[in-house]
Amino acid sequence: MLTPGATIGILGGGQLARMLAMAGARLGLKSHIFSPGANEPAFDVCAARTVARYEDEAALAAFAEAVDVVTYEFENVPARTAEFLAARKPVRPNPRVLALTQDRLVEKRFVQGLGIDTAGFADVADAGALARGVAKLGRPSILKTRRLGYDGKGQILLQGGADLAVTFRALGGAPCILESFVHFSKEISVVAARGVDGEFRAYDVCENVHEHHILATTTTPANIRPETAARAALIARAIAEAADYVGVLAVEMFVLDHAVGPIWERLVVNEIAPRVHNSGHWTLDGATTSQFEQHMRAVAGWPLGSTRRHGRAVMSNLIGDDANGWRELLGEEGACLHLYGKSEVRPGRKMGHVTRVTPEEP
Repeated sequence: MLTPGATIGILGGGQLARMLAMAGARLGLKSHIFSPGANEPAFDVCAARTVARYEDEAALAAFAEAVDVVTYEFENVPARTAEFLAARKPVRPNPRVLALTQDRLVEKRFVQGLGIDTAGFADVADAGALARGVAKLGRPSILKTRRLGYDGKGQILLQGGADLAVTFRALGGAPCILESFVHFSKEISVVAARGVDGEFRAYDVCENVHEHHILATTTTPANIRPETAARAALIARAIAEAADYVGVLAVEMFVLDHAVGPIWERLVVNEIAPRVHNSGHWTLDGATTSQFEQHMRAVAGWPLGSTRRHGRAVMSNLIGDDANGWRELLGEEGACLHLYGKSEVRPGRKMGHVTRVTPEEP
């Protein structure tokens, strides 16, 4: 267990690292950011920084010497980097988690191996395999690269009549996974934490709305049945325990409505995010312990905090020019504004978010 004054090393310097560093500082924990970028949002609020490539072993070794434990703000840190650091200092979550979540095919097989539902899928190594996958799963279906890709990047929706060979080449011929199209009623996520000692705490289930493949709003609690929410939390816990996970993670799921006697809701896991997550940003203003403080507590080996909500929370992302309305948002009663300190506004870029918390009637 770390003590106040210890240093947590964070791989990545974006807005998630920035908010982790700010949460840690409130608890007396220092943050050392390691990132290949020279102008990162997290650099404004950290105690130390290293600017180097993730493959630079000399820089990684010096970084390991300067910190007490290592974590990361995003899942595309090279697995070799995490393994190199793990030989020198504790890395939380463990490097095996990266191997599970960096490859969509591996992740789907892992989740199904736990007896948890996912969309139907097929391994696609070439155009022939894509044709066989489409014959099995039908259309519409979604072709995704197995690695990298986020906010809709690295994926193509296959409709009727699409040329499969052309579609496969459009993703660069990289190894892919084909997923059946899920006709869902809602997208939800469970943001939860697991401690070094196995303690597990989940926040109330969030309901998410995406626009142009980017999260637009998150509402908590989700408008789902209580038993569905309980089942979603159990799914997240099963995943965290099977991966021996330490830290905050998010499990994104689809809700499917079915009529079998009384109406019930089926859950299908879409993705695992092994980090603090955009759909958990509401916790900064809407929960006793934010997801960022929770993660820093977990990786430090500290007790987890309360996940109790202050009320109904709605978080809206500020994408691109949305952030230019900061003055109006500051003047809005009850609006909690967070700007990420990014130097350049670009279309589709997350520049900040705003949360509105409404007290609930007893």
